Formats: sequence, C-alpha cells, structure tokens
Amino acid sequence: MASHKTNLTLRGLRGATTSAQNSAESIETAVTELVTTLVTKNDLTPERIVSITFSVTADLNACFPAAIARHKLGWESVALLDCQQMAVIGDLKRCIRIMAHVWLPSEQILHHIYLREAIHLRPDRKGGQ
Repeated sequence: MASHKTNLTLRGLRGATTSAQNSAESIETAVTELVTTLVTKNDLTPERIVSITFSVTADLNACFPAAIARHKLGWESVALLDCQQMAVIGDLKRCIRIMAHVWLPSEQILHHIYLREAIHLRPDRKGGQ
C-alpha cells in the first residue's frame, strides 16, 4: 500500500462569541462552546494547533479564557494567550475573540466560527463559514 503524505500549511482561524454575564461560569460556557466548535468544524487535533490568542472586551474580567482552554485534553503544549480587546465606542459587549494558528491541509476549507451575538461582527461567516 502506498503512503500518502498530506501537505500542511500554517493557517489562521478566527472566531468570536459573547458571554451572557461577566462571571467565570458564563465565560467558561462561552469559551468552551467556541473552542469546541472551532476544533470540530476544522477537524483539529492538539498537535496541529500552534497557538491561540483570546481577546476579551474590557467588561469581561472574571477569568482568563486561556485558562479554560488549557483544560482541554492534549492542550498542555498549545501556546495560549489572553489580552484585552482594543476599546472602541459601540463595540459588541462581553465579546470573546479568538485567533488560532494551525497546521491544516492546504486544500482544506477554513471554518471561522462566530457564535451568539458575535454573528453580527461577521454576518458573512454565520454558521462557521
């Protein structure tokens, strides 16, 4: 049987969601949903994830999204970072954004994930397109 080697390309995945409240429980629910959907829709494995940056609006300060993501099985070696989103008048409230750098087959279609109220940020990407 001939072996087939897939050409992997470093790609950037984007996404966002919102948290119902500024509480650790609410942020954990939103981050878990966002990360799980990003991983599932893009068929990601931990060894293909180079790094993930989470940014949150200033009204979310109850916990660190990266600390929540770090609990995923196999993510011990994934570089995770939190930062505060630039404060812009009229920005979406309680928003959590994600930027993931991942190795994917060059022909794979990327699924950027925008959930909850964050679908208004990128209506063209509704449903993970």
